[in-house]
Amino acid sequence: MPRTTKDDRPAPRANPAVVPVLAFAGIAVAVMQTLLVPVIKDLPQLLDTAPSNATWVLTSTLLSGAVATPIMGRLGDLYGKRRMLVASLAVMVVGALVSAVTSDLLTMIVGRTLQGFAMGAIPLGIGLMRDTLPAERLGSAMGLMSSSIGVGGGLALPGAALVAQHADWHALFYGAAGLGVLSIALTLLVVPESPVRAPGGFDLPGALGLSAGLVLLLLPVTKGSDWGWSSPVTLGMFGAAVVVLVLWGLMELRRKAPLVDLRTTARREVLLTNLASIMVGVSFYVISLVLPQLLQLPTATGYGLGQSMVVAGLSVAPLGLTMMFTAPVYARMSARYGPRATLITGLLVIGLGYAGGLGLMSAAWQTVVTSVVVGAGIGLAYSSLPALIMSAVPPSETGAANGLNALMRSIGTSVSSAVIGMVLASTANDVGGVAVPTMHGFRVSFLIATAAVVVGIVLALFLPRTRPATGLQLRASSEEDANLARATEAGATAPVR
Repeated sequence: MPRTTKDDRPAPRANPAVVPVLAFAGIAVAVMQTLLVPVIKDLPQLLDTAPSNATWVLTSTLLSGAVATPIMGRLGDLYGKRRMLVASLAVMVVGALVSAVTSDLLTMIVGRTLQGFAMGAIPLGIGLMRDTLPAERLGSAMGLMSSSIGVGGGLALPGAALVAQHADWHALFYGAAGLGVLSIALTLLVVPESPVRAPGGFDLPGALGLSAGLVLLLLPVTKGSDWGWSSPVTLGMFGAAVVVLVLWGLMELRRKAPLVDLRTTARREVLLTNLASIMVGVSFYVISLVLPQLLQLPTATGYGLGQSMVVAGLSVAPLGLTMMFTAPVYARMSARYGPRATLITGLLVIGLGYAGGLGLMSAAWQTVVTSVVVGAGIGLAYSSLPALIMSAVPPSETGAANGLNALMRSIGTSVSSAVIGMVLASTANDVGGVAVPTMHGFRVSFLIATAAVVVGIVLALFLPRTRPATGLQLRASSEEDANLARATEAGATAPVR
């Protein structure tokens, strides 16, 4: 017998520690994702392998995270979001410990693949907030949770650089495991399980089909620069991805309880929000790729700022910190103007940061200014996305819907990494056999980010206008819950419209 959503009783008073505990889980996941950034260039030597092989340590985490995010979201809708959140963090801890005890490439890739499963924690946390928090706390709470990926990444860069400079690099993984264990303990102690359950069962064929399609799509995106963008392998995998994802979509449309409800996903507000999320992901990652390199290049290049790894991390850290501080600002703006207006405002601020950053590359303090402005815009934009998604889907689908939205952001960062990497490589100068990025390449990268922002603004302008505050209906209305319960009792498995 399918389980129904919660009834019309008011939600119990939530523990005030729920929001910081869930945000801490998001920060722990972000730390895991970026902790190897300071040692990327040293990975071939550390793992005694070729540079092309060493990149699998990063690619494996990206792929497993992309696959796990929508799947864990659906499992959370079916079996409990807190349960799946704890499971995601537990797999991350195991993966971190595997990586901490090895310098073997294959074993390291296995560990990093397991760590990628934690990426589902952020959409699961957002779903828990919707299901357990009172409506007046949702705005700032979701803003903080959505921005936690940037907060953790910003804090991880200087911290990981400090560890990498003064300790064995394996200590990075022990630190990530410790954060994961602490997050699991706090979640079990503080966060209640969601009372919302989706009807139906888990769509295993849909999960396998989506996983295959995502791997076929993202693998050539991340490895195309190594394989060659016009190589038969790259083009063949892109073609196979199109075929697999089309067949997967046709299969999902015929299933009674699909992994992803494509009819809901095709709604204008959901589709445009997901497409805008890709653009935000592209713009977010550009600054993370450009500024650390600019800061660490030697001054002998004529434009490099000659800073240490730690100073470079500290200069970029305001990106994440500003994202965190914009959460309450987002709540007030969204309550007054709605999340659509807040998303557009955030994109405009990002564009202003990148446009101004074109002329702010000659001193470390200037990169801090750019990080602060771009971080404020990304914080507003990221905070708006969950509210836009959850105003358009039933409460029993929030995990899967937010998981898909998080996947769109990941696709954006993957595309950004590939495109910016290609730009920097094609514009680099050869100095003593070493490819050194040029100022021209950095500025072209910022222009690409600005173009992504423009596309995002155009998409956001076509989103339907939503009323502020209660008009978002972040918590399902009594009528919607009652309709969904009646449909479930009648044996219906299609989502409520």
